[in-house]
Amino acid sequence: MSDLHAHDVLIIGSGLAGLTVALSLANEKRVAIVTKRALIEGASDWAQGGIAAVLDQDEDNFADHIQDTLIAGAGLCDENAVRYIVENGPSSIRWLIEQGVPFTPDASSKTGYHLTREGGHSHRRIIHADDATGHAVQTTLEAKVRAHPNITLFESHHVVNLITTAKLAKWEGGNEQAITDNHCVGAYVFNKATQQVETFTAPFVVLATGGAGKVYLYTSNPDTATGDGIAMAWRVGCRVANMEFIQFHPTCLYHPHAKSFLITEAVRGEGGKLLLPDGSRFMPSHDKREELAPRDVVARAIDYEMKKRGLDCVYLDITHQPAKFILSHFPNIYATCKELGIDMTHEPIPVVPAAHYTCGGVLTDLHARTDITGLYAVGEVACTGLHGANRLASNSLLECLVMGKAAAADILTRPTQTIPSIPQWDESRVTRAEEEVTVSHDWDELRRLMWNYVGIVRSNQRLAQAQRRISLLKEEVDEFYNRYLISPDLLELRNLTTVADLIVQSAVQRKESRGLHYTKDFPNKEASPSFTILHRH
Repeated sequence: MSDLHAHDVLIIGSGLAGLTVALSLANEKRVAIVTKRALIEGASDWAQGGIAAVLDQDEDNFADHIQDTLIAGAGLCDENAVRYIVENGPSSIRWLIEQGVPFTPDASSKTGYHLTREGGHSHRRIIHADDATGHAVQTTLEAKVRAHPNITLFESHHVVNLITTAKLAKWEGGNEQAITDNHCVGAYVFNKATQQVETFTAPFVVLATGGAGKVYLYTSNPDTATGDGIAMAWRVGCRVANMEFIQFHPTCLYHPHAKSFLITEAVRGEGGKLLLPDGSRFMPSHDKREELAPRDVVARAIDYEMKKRGLDCVYLDITHQPAKFILSHFPNIYATCKELGIDMTHEPIPVVPAAHYTCGGVLTDLHARTDITGLYAVGEVACTGLHGANRLASNSLLECLVMGKAAAADILTRPTQTIPSIPQWDESRVTRAEEEVTVSHDWDELRRLMWNYVGIVRSNQRLAQAQRRISLLKEEVDEFYNRYLISPDLLELRNLTTVADLIVQSAVQRKESRGLHYTKDFPNKEASPSFTILHRH
């Protein structure tokens, strides 16, 4: 028998966006948080650099933060979204401070906090907690969430599919397209402990599942970043936008024992230089902003130098700074490097680019609403238009906060819908797979082909090859899903193949190079660019 869980709001994901929604609603709503692993395991916890917001009004202003964002977005940002999120930044930071987040203090600053600067920013506006901001924010909010009587946590629970009134009509033999007001009313969720699929119902469902970095072989993302929310929303009919814009972080630690460890942008913000193995700099020959150029420029420059010279990595050098400065500003990075035999106070750090951030996602408005009534998307899973063709450093946690608040505010204004009768999950026609080798093989093949064919530099030929191979993989995965009992690995692979297909579809549609999407066949920019919006037929 499938368990039934009924709540006022179901939040899928437990990063900063999801926890912000939960804490903003819990005094008035019964909230369920469903997360694949432990509450804190996600990209928010890994965020090092900080949160961008205009906190020093004497030295900084909204107009400059908006302009910096628009420049980084390469002419594709939604200016209304940028303005809304930037202008709501300071109040969101104040809310975090009220929750008890221990941002790094600075007695000499008018704000009382140390503000740093990162690539693409015209001012010091990044508030941070040393070099582990995400962890400080997440652990603070996690304690609040665990203590709140109106929030129920479901850890080690993988969402299988969203439940909508249109899907219910289809399951009952009706016409899915005939439903004019399609509502999201819950989700089927796989309980890892019991190995059973349970039913969760709620008149409001919030996707806060993060990005899709694991679709690539090399990524700075945690293992949870498998594009689940994007794939689930697409399957129930939501539009997705700008999926071709995958940000590759220029500086991921290159070491066989360092899995996905990021070297924060702030190292370059504090004067770090990128070097070739012979000790010479190369960024001055690529961009006048040198090491402080936006991430896409720096990542492409590193990719170019590595391919041109046959290098395994390049090097990031901050040894010109005193050891005391490095230890105080980057204690987490210093400790990790030291464990691996690298002393960043005396030697450069080996780095490579890695898939880092999904700028596109489920299309939403500025209330975080998707195309389906009652379904919201916040954080990296969503496409608000803030990031355009390239995300400005430290705007992502800002978006999580502001849009998390926006979603909660909208939910509180909405009348509660009656939940219809929902059938239990039916697995009577599937069997247990005798071996999982197909899943592990397809998982590896997908990530390698995305890295090789749909990476930092693209071409028509590479994209066509990727499309053919992804189509075959999708067939294999769908057949496996329909024939056998589900597992967490299979669910994630199913979502990743969907997201890979959406990325390639989007990349094929864009006949120009802009921001994070660079193709050898269309090296120039179009005069009047628009979002790449995909509709499910």
